[in-house]
Amino acid sequence: MTMASSTTQRHPIDDNTYGPVAVWLGIGILLTGLGTAFLGPILPVMAAQWHITDQQSGLLIAAKFVGAFLGGMSVNRVLRYGVVGGYLLSCVGFAAFALSRGMGLGIAGLFISGYGVGLGITATNILVGRRYVTHTGSALSTLNFFWSLGAVMCGFLAAILLPRFGLHGPMLGFAGLFLLTALAGIVMVSHRDGVRLPAGEVAAAPAPTVLLPRPVHLHFAALLFLYGGLETCMTGWLTTYSLRLEGVHLLGGQSAVVLLWAALTAGRALASGAMRAWSETAVQRAGLMVSALLIAAIATTRSSGMLSVYCVLLGLSLAPFFPSTFGILMRRRPNSHQAGTVLAASGLGAALFPWMMGYVSTHSGSLRVAMVVPGALALALLGLSLVPVTPFAMLAESAEY
Repeated sequence: MTMASSTTQRHPIDDNTYGPVAVWLGIGILLTGLGTAFLGPILPVMAAQWHITDQQSGLLIAAKFVGAFLGGMSVNRVLRYGVVGGYLLSCVGFAAFALSRGMGLGIAGLFISGYGVGLGITATNILVGRRYVTHTGSALSTLNFFWSLGAVMCGFLAAILLPRFGLHGPMLGFAGLFLLTALAGIVMVSHRDGVRLPAGEVAAAPAPTVLLPRPVHLHFAALLFLYGGLETCMTGWLTTYSLRLEGVHLLGGQSAVVLLWAALTAGRALASGAMRAWSETAVQRAGLMVSALLIAAIATTRSSGMLSVYCVLLGLSLAPFFPSTFGILMRRRPNSHQAGTVLAASGLGAALFPWMMGYVSTHSGSLRVAMVVPGALALALLGLSLVPVTPFAMLAESAEY
């Protein structure tokens, strides 16, 4: 037997698809959902302990999402590094936040954890979009179902753990979960040689990524920028708003945000079916129109029961927006940098607009008045969704051939 016959030929790793196995991507994205949404449910406790105003609370939200924006911007071609690196940085950030006793270290910990979460979310979404080439929208909807599931758990965990353990222990435990997931993601990997096809199916040449024209790139970035602000305005401030409306304890105050996240989760599980019956843009526009009306209803209601109903409906109306928008983007085959900057724009909006809500609330003396911010964002998104981008995309694609 010759030396040549005893060796096995190895193909080079396909950096577009190689990375943690699907189950660990699901666990990781669930943790990033927790990491994205955790601040809203605990914000009233932190504000009371640190004696800070709504404007200062808005700075904490801004620090986390500025980090998420920069994390999303830093995704490079080797996507598995972004996934695992994001989990490791999240571990460091949440550990630092657990040790904080005031605004200084708290902002630093939130910034680092936000950077890690933003890097992990962006890299994971791009990796899944590249790995599942035949059912991209469905795969992204499933992925974001787990992200939303993690976000749903925040309200329950805050209500159960904070009265008993405070912030320190749960945050350190959360950091440890990110560390374990990162280590498991390094060990358990798949798709070394690229996307696998059923036996007998001939693989087509992989579609090349393209450099999207600036108008198309900016259009998608603007959509995610505004949507990130809208979703975070509601999820970040809803617990505080509910507590001030109802005058209840922390457990009761979590019900509105839990219902919102639960509806977002259920809506994303159902979104693929809705978008098979109607076009993605039609579902988006209908959802945004209903969302604007529901935010106005939330801002004017005096009933805790109606607040719960409006939160469920708002979650369902917002649910299809992200997976459909990002699925449309990925079908245009953007390179990793452009896809990353579009997702990063969501983090920038999530940093700016909730802080703006806190600013308006502090200076007007009413968080109810500050609801004008997410209401205006829903209307702006509806207007932007009416702007056509297909002609630009077609010009870009035809230029490649």
